[in-house]
Amino acid sequence: MKVIICGAGQVGWQIARHLSQEKNDVTVVDNNPALVSRAIDTLDVQGVTGFASYPDVLDRAGARDADMIIAATYSDEVNMVTCQVAHSVFSVPRKIARLRSQSYLTAIYSDLYRREHMPIDVVISPEREVAEAALRRLAAPSAFDTQAFLGGRSQLVGIALEEDCPVLKTPLRQLTDLFSTLQAIVVGIRRDGRLFAPEPADQLFAGDEIYVFCNSEDLNRALEIFGKSTRKQERVVVVGGGNVGLGVARALETRTERIRCKIIEKDRKVAESAADELERTIVLHGDGLNQEMLLEAGIDRADAVLTVTDDDKTNILAAVRAKAAGCPMAICLVNDPTLLPILNAVDIDAYINPRATTVSSILRHIRHGRVRGVYSIGDAEAEVIEAQVLSTSPIAGQALRDIDFPEGVLLGAIQKGDKLVKPKGSTRIEEGDVIALFSLSADVPEVERLLQVTIDYF
Repeated sequence: MKVIICGAGQVGWQIARHLSQEKNDVTVVDNNPALVSRAIDTLDVQGVTGFASYPDVLDRAGARDADMIIAATYSDEVNMVTCQVAHSVFSVPRKIARLRSQSYLTAIYSDLYRREHMPIDVVISPEREVAEAALRRLAAPSAFDTQAFLGGRSQLVGIALEEDCPVLKTPLRQLTDLFSTLQAIVVGIRRDGRLFAPEPADQLFAGDEIYVFCNSEDLNRALEIFGKSTRKQERVVVVGGGNVGLGVARALETRTERIRCKIIEKDRKVAESAADELERTIVLHGDGLNQEMLLEAGIDRADAVLTVTDDDKTNILAAVRAKAAGCPMAICLVNDPTLLPILNAVDIDAYINPRATTVSSILRHIRHGRVRGVYSIGDAEAEVIEAQVLSTSPIAGQALRDIDFPEGVLLGAIQKGDKLVKPKGSTRIEEGDVIALFSLSADVPEVERLLQVTIDYF
């Protein structure tokens, strides 16, 4: 597949990294020569320096025979015009655009993206994706990572194991015997900085970070088994009233269970705009780094603080101050991946990586076969893929024990019709089943081969 990626920032670079590793023909376009050089030097891609929306630049990038264009520059307008030019001048079949402004995303204006108007096949909104990720973190406060699959019926949760975990040094195969009615499977373990897919005989140790698939209705029980509390969040303080903070507060207001939310926003205009749009949320104008302001927001009585400003260092410091003031849980938005290792040292419970959420959203629309969802784990170390099994897939009709999955792949959940099934060696994969599996990045191409339709399907 020939793909043009416009924008060589963090998101564009990660998408290029994924696609080039899978032997796609990738060209990166950016008006910053340094970013283009970095992509060419570190990845197996081609590069073109120039403005992505210019027809001659897209022509040099090979738009005439491109299969897809991904517009992920920092400008919404450049992304939109790039898709228009790709469609009108070069007839590129598939166009994906990243749009930040909420005005472009309002449902009443959705006709804008029809082929006869602004021909964009897929619109990705980073702010909405991040707000949804923040809400998932709040729903499972003792997990450092969460993602929903199979229509929300199955959850992937990341759990950091401590000394008080009751199942330490227990072989994983024994967990099935001990908790036979619990549909939970450990699909990934990060130990000493290395992520791997475990074997049935592997044991868990304090300090491990594990990824567990479980039914959504079993989430609290699964967390308790791995030594985590399931305390409900009733009071939340959000530092940052921009699109992400506003999206979180708006979602919390619509929930049936009452959650009291307060927002702290430094910019007066942004604070006033947030206050106008929200009904039950208290919006305070002030600096989230100020201890007095945090106390005024009731941080010492809050169940969680969510720091989602556009500055990583502000988010980290505000979270640290909130914890010092007595808040039991801090969730932090961090764009720079090099800052992630210090979060444990400063006692931050969970983080949201906007780059990873946006990359996951874009990958969901690129994968082959009937792929319904893709979630990127860590620094592109692994992916969780949700896909429907077609009749021509190599795994259709086979029992799990007979499928030659790579070592870095584990099946986490299966949906047969309306029923969720816990994967076992004797479980047979049938046409129409929807599966969710964990795969180390190196094994993704083989997973795609197993999911892909054959030429006979056409």
